Amino acid sequence: MADKADKVKKPNAVQKWWRETIGELRKVVWPTRKEALRLTWIVIVVIVIMGAVLGLLDFGFTKLISLVVGSV
Repeated sequence: MADKADKVKKPNAVQKWWRETIGELRKVVWPTRKEALRLTWIVIVVIVIMGAVLGLLDFGFTKLISLVVGSV
């Protein structure tokens, strides 16, 4: 009988994870709609600029390689 009284029921690992996750989400400071839209536009602009830069680099290296291989 003493063994059963000494054992403390541990919470399920999934239940513990869920409780901790909910607790952390309550601490989050969510951005306002205005902040979210502004940051979204920044991300889109950076993606477009990086896409253009990488496209130009790809085009330049393609032309360079074709000149080197074509002249041999």
